[in-house]
Amino acid sequence: MWTGGALPAVILVWDALTGALGANPVQRATLQSGLLTLALLLLSLACTPLRLLTGWTWPARIRRALGLLAFGYGTLHFLIYLYDHGFKLGVMQEDVLERPFVTAGFLALLLLLPLALTSTPASVRRLGFRTWTRLHRLAYASAALGALHYFWGVKQDRTAPLVWAAVLLGLLLLRWYRPSRPMS
Repeated sequence: MWTGGALPAVILVWDALTGALGANPVQRATLQSGLLTLALLLLSLACTPLRLLTGWTWPARIRRALGLLAFGYGTLHFLIYLYDHGFKLGVMQEDVLERPFVTAGFLALLLLLPLALTSTPASVRRLGFRTWTRLHRLAYASAALGALHYFWGVKQDRTAPLVWAAVLLGLLLLRWYRPSRPMS
């Protein structure tokens, strides 16, 4: 799981080192890392509905890794953004306060931080399962903010961001659907 999850980062670094990111490498790296973040976050959120619909147990075993990978790629996305702005925190602060698209993305990453920090079994024991579960529902808010960040960041054809948002909505609806027995 971890090897497969790290592979896109390795490819991204390789492409950056070999000049294969195109005419605007920072923009391409930003877009790829952002899409990977959103995809991994939605995959982590798909684990529970998949388990509920099928009765399979393996989705629960990979959910943590998917969530941590999403946080890792979100952090990479943020670091590329900082690189693009010369690591000037004042510029970042101004962007966060004045550009809703940046605000949404920054808040999405901030919501993932406590989830990454409490992703261990020891955290579940320390917080208690009920509290830990409530805290980890922030993943849905983070995904919604990530989808909004993507939607607001696209200047023309917004079809792709709307598809991602529809997938998130579908996952939310499936989350509340509780079949009496797994579907065949």
